[in-house]
Amino acid sequence: MDSFILPIRAVRPATLFGEGQVERIGVACNMADAELVIVDGALSAIQQRNLEEKLKRKVIDRTGLILEIFGERAATAEGRLQVELAHLDYQAGRLVRSWTHLERQRGGFGFLGGPGETQIEADRRLIRNRMARLRRELEQVRRTRGLHRERRQRAPWPVVALVGYTNAGKSTLFNRLTGATVMAEDLLFATLDPTMRAIRLPGVDKAIMSDTVGFISDLPTQLVAAFRATLEEVTAADVIVHVRDVANPATAEQKAEVEQILADLGINGEGGTIIPVIEVWNKWDLLSADDQAVRQDIISAKIADVPVAPLSALTGEGVEAFLDKLGVMLTGSAQTLDLMVPLSDGQRLAWLHAHGDIVEEHQIDGEGGEPAMRIKVRLTPRELGRFTSL
Repeated sequence: MDSFILPIRAVRPATLFGEGQVERIGVACNMADAELVIVDGALSAIQQRNLEEKLKRKVIDRTGLILEIFGERAATAEGRLQVELAHLDYQAGRLVRSWTHLERQRGGFGFLGGPGETQIEADRRLIRNRMARLRRELEQVRRTRGLHRERRQRAPWPVVALVGYTNAGKSTLFNRLTGATVMAEDLLFATLDPTMRAIRLPGVDKAIMSDTVGFISDLPTQLVAAFRATLEEVTAADVIVHVRDVANPATAEQKAEVEQILADLGINGEGGTIIPVIEVWNKWDLLSADDQAVRQDIISAKIADVPVAPLSALTGEGVEAFLDKLGVMLTGSAQTLDLMVPLSDGQRLAWLHAHGDIVEEHQIDGEGGEPAMRIKVRLTPRELGRFTSL
């Protein structure tokens, strides 16, 4: 295996690279006995075909590689639907490759016949039909997700969404907080399907935490479209936890990519929905003592534009402090109310005990001498709205 950078002064429509650069790639392939060439960029169908003819090897571009990885990682029916749709969208414009049978024609209809339909046109039609069916199935998935979100919004539990660049450690943190066994490996896109679990937080009896697909720079448009139903889970969150790999030298660039994708989804961008964000600076244990001190100074000086929690999802260091900060974010707008609830109203009393933070309570005589409970309770505006609707 070998890799190197080739500066492109002028893009060649036929091969992307110049003749000398193509020869250099061929020599490198022969020396490394490479069977596959990956170009970290976008190739047109013609460029891909011509490079394969010149190099006598399979060539794929960045989008093709990401699709291959997604295809390996897709574990659920929904994930496979999303990957297949993205793959068909990618392949639809690449039927001009080196398959000679695509030039044959099928007969027309009627007495006179006609030019008929070429094989390539038939294949494109089949792909379009298959994509239309997949889009209908994914639309049903989107509607189902929407119903689930509405149901959760009617429930009193806040939703916390984990987002971040791929391989930042989201699933490792998710597993540590929830006790789940979501696949968490040192791999790109180990998580494709959103997973939700209940967790307890300081001051919050129950919250729903969601693990999402990892983001990446220059995410292919086919994937953004196919995975929009999955990413929509983030738009319904009460708090977004942005997990960052601070041990990665490109952590600042990765942060910018994540924020741009969130803005594209209509979150925290210009005119978008404003959702509070807390940054988790993960893999803190991999930093040197000097790097930790520098970053700790940034946190102490509150230079960061959002709350920050340094931790190691692998070792558990800093996790408790993070949970405290997350609990404060979810309950920071809570207000203490003095309520009087008749003892006969067991539903509302039970709801307050299950979802509110009871400060104190005692029994009194209510209106008309009916026994009642005077309860001092802390409720967030969201919880108060649900209580008043009971």
